[in-house]
Amino acid sequence: MTQRPAAVDFTVSDLLREKRDSLKLELIAGEKSVGRRITVMELNRPGLALSGFLEHFRPERIQIIGFGEHSYCMKAPGARLGSALEAMFKSKELPCLIMTHNLKAPAALTASCRRFGVPLLRSSLDTATLVAELSDVLEEKLAPRTTLHGVLVDIYGLGVLIQGEPGIGKSECALELLKRGHILVADDAVEIQHRRGAMLRGSCPEPLKHYLEVRGLGIIDVKLLFGIGAILDHTRIELSIHLAPWSAHTHYDRTGLDSNKTRILDVEVPQIRIPVSPGRNLAVIIEVAALNQRLRNQGYFAAETFNQRLIERMRAT
Repeated sequence: MTQRPAAVDFTVSDLLREKRDSLKLELIAGEKSVGRRITVMELNRPGLALSGFLEHFRPERIQIIGFGEHSYCMKAPGARLGSALEAMFKSKELPCLIMTHNLKAPAALTASCRRFGVPLLRSSLDTATLVAELSDVLEEKLAPRTTLHGVLVDIYGLGVLIQGEPGIGKSECALELLKRGHILVADDAVEIQHRRGAMLRGSCPEPLKHYLEVRGLGIIDVKLLFGIGAILDHTRIELSIHLAPWSAHTHYDRTGLDSNKTRILDVEVPQIRIPVSPGRNLAVIIEVAALNQRLRNQGYFAAETFNQRLIERMRAT
């Protein structure tokens, strides 16, 4: 199951509006060009580009001007620096430049930004702090994301995505898991982001947060009924449970030796198919599946250990 990432429209204007205070930003030049789009999460230090070497210059990234780049701009010959800046600023992909340490903008840099319509920003933060915090902001805004139908529950610290056809009992399972002390993240719509390190972070769209819909009962407020400890803003998705109607003609794994996975945003997630039939306590089964997955994450595979012991016993006889 592969999903197409949702398109994100994030501009320099949005960055200033939302993060001006937290990132200590001010606009120095290029006021008419703040509509430029920011399309990638990575940042760039354009040291070599300022000297005229642009073979590996990445114009689609936000350019960070720290002490090193600033010192070069202040001392470089004007014609040489102007030529390098002209070559850099020709790309319409370049979103903006940000100077750190509240540095004074070099005249050549300001003039080039105004000439080519490139926003020039300044921050009072030091370079390392700005890079770290801005990277977090861009990852939050630009990480590939999708929305899936299902329920997301945090079970013993493990994010479990429960899916299946409508009416199969996903929300009822979540309700039973809540009664057993586990935590609801999202019901019905699960928003998923592909974060750095092949991590999938699941959360709930704002209008649906801490609400659960159960057929025959209606919509309930989990926060009010079970307390603030029963809800969570987001969790890392590490297991997918697919609920399917019981069928005598379908093969189900009975040993645990099968290793099934599903792909979400190009990340593989372990998946377990659980047949639904009258009398089965699905919440307990899902709870045990989460515990077993935690053991697997630590390198212990019960089914493989059991199988190896059987093989050794047969060899001994």
